[in-house]
Amino acid sequence: MHAGTSNTEIFIDPQERQRAARTSTLVSVVVNIVLTAIQIVVGIMARSQALVADGIHSLSDLLADFVVLFVNHHSSKDADDDHQYGHARFENAASLVLGVLLLVVGGGMLWSAAGKLLHPESIPQVHSVALWVAIAALVGKEGLFRYMLAVAKRVNSSMLIANAWHARSDAASSLVVAVGIIGNLLGYPLLDPLAALVVGLMVGRMGWTFSWDALHDLMDRALPAEDIAAITATLAATPGVLGVHDLRTRKMGDLAILDAHIEVSPRISVTEGHLIAARCHDRVKAAHAALAVTVHVDPKEDQESHLAPLPGRGELEQAVGSLLPGCHLHLHYVNGAVELEILLPPGASDTLPDFTPLRERFPALAQLRIYQPLATA
Repeated sequence: MHAGTSNTEIFIDPQERQRAARTSTLVSVVVNIVLTAIQIVVGIMARSQALVADGIHSLSDLLADFVVLFVNHHSSKDADDDHQYGHARFENAASLVLGVLLLVVGGGMLWSAAGKLLHPESIPQVHSVALWVAIAALVGKEGLFRYMLAVAKRVNSSMLIANAWHARSDAASSLVVAVGIIGNLLGYPLLDPLAALVVGLMVGRMGWTFSWDALHDLMDRALPAEDIAAITATLAATPGVLGVHDLRTRKMGDLAILDAHIEVSPRISVTEGHLIAARCHDRVKAAHAALAVTVHVDPKEDQESHLAPLPGRGELEQAVGSLLPGCHLHLHYVNGAVELEILLPPGASDTLPDFTPLRERFPALAQLRIYQPLATA
């Protein structure tokens, strides 16, 4: 039995998420355009490889912002025939792209810095203006990081969190660059390319982390154990649920797709079991950030009935119908046996037939109950 479509955070409205992503990203675009231009131009004029590397890092942030804007537009689209769960995985793909971008940028920085370190005679004296630009960039990037992270946490977006930490990596790299420039100005020229080398390592490490996490999410990685435990508790607390097993989760953007088996009394009706499943679905949707929830209903029993050679409805209806024409059957497959309830039609005789042949034919028949309709006045 399945109840239709809903991680432990409260669900965020997609339109609010889209507006927040667009606003914060546009702010980041403006900041990074200014920083990229100033850092690269001043870095070249002041002959600071570290400042130029930091400017390239800012340029990668700018490219990342455009990726976020593109993905933000497409990931908010509704489900269609080709993408029946929606387009939320654009976010996971964007995080992978951002990670690869950081890896490439970090590798380029390492290559350039290594070349300078292998030929220290080519390292020039840095002009002091580079230091002031590095400090200004540090302040600007740290402020941008704090702003973007606050927005990302408010709307619970891993893509925006990745982009915010990208900005933090820029702030950390600006700090390293400032230290390297100070060393160069104090007569230690190797510190400038060393600072560029450290920045490259920082950027590459962050790129690897983002890429690896995004790749796992695209491969249907399950939610964290604490989220799974919380969802299990929500299901188990639903009235009528006697047990929960085989809960499977996978990420779709920052939402989750869930499949769960619940155990209910084996003697309730199909409609009651469906009602319990629907309530499980609604409770999970209300308490957790889930895109889709599928609930399968299992009977609570000590022995798996489907493993036993039990008679089906057709056989029993034919056998009982020959004894009591017009009756209706309720079957309960419980603990490897069959419990049979016979509902007599109105006007049925009070004299009942001998059911011994029925029991002999169906040894798995554990209980037999017969119900008569209420007499009308």
